Amino acid sequence: MKKAPLYKSFGYAFAGIFACLKKERNIKIHLCFTAAVIFFGFFLRISAVEWCICLALFGLVLSLEIVNTAIEAVVDLVTEEKKPLAGLAKDAAAGAVLTAAICSAVAGLIIFLPKGIAFLQTHL
Repeated sequence: MKKAPLYKSFGYAFAGIFACLKKERNIKIHLCFTAAVIFFGFFLRISAVEWCICLALFGLVLSLEIVNTAIEAVVDLVTEEKKPLAGLAKDAAAGAVLTAAICSAVAGLIIFLPKGIAFLQTHL
């Protein structure tokens, strides 16, 4: 079986991302927090290492949200009935996103809180 050209593979990937952006409320919430972190990152002049940490966490949370959407879609495709394993699959995928989001928020506090406090102390 012949594989699709590379540019088509990228097209499918971008189509998946944009479908999630249109359909999923939670990914929009994550993107709002991403934008806020980017704004405050520039405003508080975080270091290159701190930017790398933030970028890795953005990628982790957004990727998990997309995978969560894919798992939910597959489960919904397979069954419309309430089945314990279907519920477990959906709940576990959502739990993975939540875990990553909480860890990202804690890392964000570790990075931004001291810089925010220092900024306020020098400007108030």
